[in-house]
Amino acid sequence: MYRTKINNLIQWKLSAKRKPLIFLGARQVGKTYLIQEFGKSEYKQVAYVNFERPNAPKNLFETDFDADRIVTVLNAYCNMKIDADSTLIVFDEIQAAPKGITALKYLYEDAPQYHIIAAGSLLGVNIHPDESFPVGKVDFMRLYPMSFYEFLLAMGETGIAELLEKRDWVNLTFFNNKLINLLRYYLYVGGMPEAVQEFVENRDWQQVRNIQKQILQSYRNDFSKHAPKEILPRINMVWDSIPAQLGKENKKFMYGVIRKGARAKDFEMAIQWLTDAGLLHKVYDASKYAVPLISYQEQSNFKLFHNDVGLLGAMSGLNAATIVNGDAIFEEFKGSLSENYVFQQLMQNENLSIFYHTFDNSKYELDFLVQTKENEIIPIEVKAGENLVAASFKLFCQKHHPKQAIKTSLTDYKRESWMTNVPLYIIGNFSLNS
Repeated sequence: MYRTKINNLIQWKLSAKRKPLIFLGARQVGKTYLIQEFGKSEYKQVAYVNFERPNAPKNLFETDFDADRIVTVLNAYCNMKIDADSTLIVFDEIQAAPKGITALKYLYEDAPQYHIIAAGSLLGVNIHPDESFPVGKVDFMRLYPMSFYEFLLAMGETGIAELLEKRDWVNLTFFNNKLINLLRYYLYVGGMPEAVQEFVENRDWQQVRNIQKQILQSYRNDFSKHAPKEILPRINMVWDSIPAQLGKENKKFMYGVIRKGARAKDFEMAIQWLTDAGLLHKVYDASKYAVPLISYQEQSNFKLFHNDVGLLGAMSGLNAATIVNGDAIFEEFKGSLSENYVFQQLMQNENLSIFYHTFDNSKYELDFLVQTKENEIIPIEVKAGENLVAASFKLFCQKHHPKQAIKTSLTDYKRESWMTNVPLYIIGNFSLNS
């Protein structure tokens, strides 16, 4: 399945300032598959080592960090002659090799001619207390679950995907009904590659749900494997509360939803652990419409979004029958699937800083307040279905006069004097810098 991140990998390969690349992402988002596809298409051979395999040379870096010795061992293990120009060296599950992350610094300094990618889950790499991290000596790249655009390509809808890529909003309106139907599918299936592959091949809703449940169980197993034992119960409690947190009218994270009387100090470490692991994403309330938004973020006010809308639906017990029930899926759990979907698409653009905004009376909130790399601030309102514009959104725009304001819903693309309506299926490809 095509992943747009392969273009970033090609840029990394061609860069004159290339360093060993640490390729990060939550488990099962497709890191290994993409790296191997990249290796097949861009190199003559791939020297691949998965350090979680029983026969892997886990002690490869414990003796010393001598590049010649390391390459000699890899030649024997991979049964090939590694050539610096035509071989991609892949250290998969790098966190399972003692001193593996530290070794990347020395490989960069002593053998920069080699093309090296170290892959690992955020659970293992970010939460790795025994390593000296090679700051300034490595490049970073992060892979997320598949976007709706990538889902369209996997479904064979290359023509529609091309229109999205070209941002041909006029011609896309001819496919509005089809796109909304495909979006319904995506809200159920999500972007985990194994679930997408199952749906593409068999259209088996139940098997998709089984795969999602297996992924969720594997996450729980990772909690037990990697998390400090003293906060493990609280990690599980925070994780289990996410559907209820996002199902509220006000989606601000509330400790009382976890359990009555819960306080921030009891759960902040658990929340930090889950966000470090890339399974949840914290979006702060920005109290002021001003650049930079990060200067005005309210540390105690935030939302926690799920890494994948399909997994969120699985945790929420979403029934596949909802897919055929008109637009009900967009309004399930008070629109939490739609809002999490929008966040998941915006998250793919790492040039954006994503916040939300609570109005002075705290009764209403702006779903997203996004700052671009050009320091433009764009308010975004998410509407499940074809609802009218909220009065609070219009008042916000009248007060601050943003250059660009977006309402995203199921309504057709339409540019008005003060805002642009962007269909939900377009939001991931819509330029937030134009």
